[in-house]
Amino acid sequence: MVKQANRKRYITAHILQSVSTAMVPFYTAIALKPQYAARWSKAVIKADLTKMQKMLRQVSPRAGNQLGSNGIGYFVTFSLSNSTINYTNGTTIPPGSVQFNFDTRVHRSIAHSVLPFYRRIAEFRPFASTLAKAIRKGDTKAVTCMTRSCIRTPALKSVSIEGSGFALLFEYSFSKYPYRNLLLNESD
Repeated sequence: MVKQANRKRYITAHILQSVSTAMVPFYTAIALKPQYAARWSKAVIKADLTKMQKMLRQVSPRAGNQLGSNGIGYFVTFSLSNSTINYTNGTTIPPGSVQFNFDTRVHRSIAHSVLPFYRRIAEFRPFASTLAKAIRKGDTKAVTCMTRSCIRTPALKSVSIEGSGFALLFEYSFSKYPYRNLLLNESD
């Protein structure tokens, strides 16, 4: 019951659109600029937050004001104005799988796959509103359907509602490890 109450309280179309709008330029750079993506992966593995912050600002000055890395992924956190709510977007290997590993090829594939989804959220308010409502209701079927309408790769293995947001699980044949792309409120 607590999870449902939190979902109703937090996720909105505005939150989804704010985060997506800020992250689209970053995902575009990862997908289309191999050298940028390779430098990003090295910084993630080293947890070099200074370098990551500089690189993120180069392509997306509106991206979150907090950045984190655990050596297997990264997290961009957005403090939304007039709110104590923080939302995080990022990509990571599930903890416990491996240490200090972040594959550029996988990350570029994920970025290429999620771009249409984040663009749709950023640019089309009714889509963002419907997605936020489905998340608040805990309607995994609707969230999955909306997500898969934009992300068409067979590497997307599952869509789940987590932390007043969503988690997308990707598995690629050329990677030993699954990766998750997340947009969520970690305080839930």
